[in-house]
Amino acid sequence: MSQPTEPKGTLQTRTLTMPADANGSGDIFGGWVMSQMDIAGAIGAVEKAQNRVVTVAVDSMHFVSAVHVSDIVCCYTDVVRVGRTSITVHVETWVLRQMLGDRVKVTEADFTYVAVDADGRPTPIEQTA
Repeated sequence: MSQPTEPKGTLQTRTLTMPADANGSGDIFGGWVMSQMDIAGAIGAVEKAQNRVVTVAVDSMHFVSAVHVSDIVCCYTDVVRVGRTSITVHVETWVLRQMLGDRVKVTEADFTYVAVDADGRPTPIEQTA
């Protein structure tokens, strides 16, 4: 299966990686990348729900390429499902190598969020056409 050459979805976030985000070998921690993806997915979920959301699940994430210091991490989102109180957002993560270099896909996953009210209880999402 060939590597896609263009991201799918809406660009939600771009973040420059820094030495503090890396392990001793100079690769960015996977958990740091995952947190960037969660932030991007939540932005997309909030836009759709028009409400506060919390993360409840992440499905099927694996890395196909490493992320290095000075790469720009770009997270693209696409809302793939809206339920009564939940939203699933597909997040693709690409990097621009050394800030200006090649664009490379590094990982993707589906993040599920639940809309919550001020007390943290699930609240219905208004369904729009």
